[in-house]
Amino acid sequence: MPITPTYSAAFEEFINYYYRYEVNKIDEQMIIQFLRYLVMERKVSTSYQNQSINAIKFYYEKVLGGQRKFYFIDRPKKEKTLPTVLNEDEVKRLFANVDNIKHKCILMLAYSSGLRLGEIVRLRLVDIDRERMQIKVEQSKGKKDRYTKLAVKFLVILDQYLAQYKPKEFVFEGAKGGEYSPSSIQNTIKAVSKRANIEKNVTMHTLRHTFGTHCLENGVDLRYIQSLMGHESSRTTEIYTHVTTKGFDNIKSPLDNLDI
Repeated sequence: MPITPTYSAAFEEFINYYYRYEVNKIDEQMIIQFLRYLVMERKVSTSYQNQSINAIKFYYEKVLGGQRKFYFIDRPKKEKTLPTVLNEDEVKRLFANVDNIKHKCILMLAYSSGLRLGEIVRLRLVDIDRERMQIKVEQSKGKKDRYTKLAVKFLVILDQYLAQYKPKEFVFEGAKGGEYSPSSIQNTIKAVSKRANIEKNVTMHTLRHTFGTHCLENGVDLRYIQSLMGHESSRTTEIYTHVTTKGFDNIKSPLDNLDI
C-alpha cells in the first residue's frame, strides 16, 4: 500500500485529532472513535473514510510493523425521501411547452415508458417493436434486458421526429451522430418545466417516477410495474404506493367527525 499525498493528509487529520497523545500511544478504540467522528460529525464520504482507514493501517502495520487489523464503521442510514412526481395537469403543461419535436419526443418517451435517462440515449431504432408495441431495453442497470410499453400516442410524435431528423442508429443522436448528450436532455427538461411554471424540481428521473406512479393509479399491478421499470427488488417499486394520492378523496379526517 503506497503512501500518497491523500493518505498523508488523512493521517495528518488523525494525529491532529489526538494532538495531546503520542502517536504510538493511540490504541484501537481511539482509532475507532476517530473513524466514528469522521462519519457522524464530519459526515465524510465513504471514499474519504476508506482513505483514512488505509492511511492509519499503513502507519501501524507497515511503518510500526504491527498486526494487521480491520476497521469497519457502520455509516448512518440515509433519510428515505419520497420521489418527486408530477400530476397529470403538470405533465400536459410540460409537453405543451416543448417546441422542438426532438425534445418533445424524448420527454414523452420517458413518461410513456418509464425509461432511465441512460436508457433513452442508448436506445436504438431496432429496439422499437411496433408489431408487439414494446420497447426492448438492452443491458440496462443490473446488466439485464427487459421490455417496456410502447405507447400509441408516443408513436405519432416519434414518426414526426423520425421524418424530420432521420437518425441512423440511435433513436436520438447528436449533431455528429452517436449517442445524444444526457446533460443536454437534463438542461432541456429544466428549461421546459420552468416555462410550464412547474415549481417542483423536475428532472428526467421525475418522469420515470411519474410513469410508475400513474401506472399504479391506473390499476397496473405492482409486479408488472416492477418488470416494466427494471427494478431488481419489489421494495423499490413499492415506494409508489407511498406517493400516489388515489383514494385520498374517500378518506375522512377524524377532525371532520367532531361536532365542533
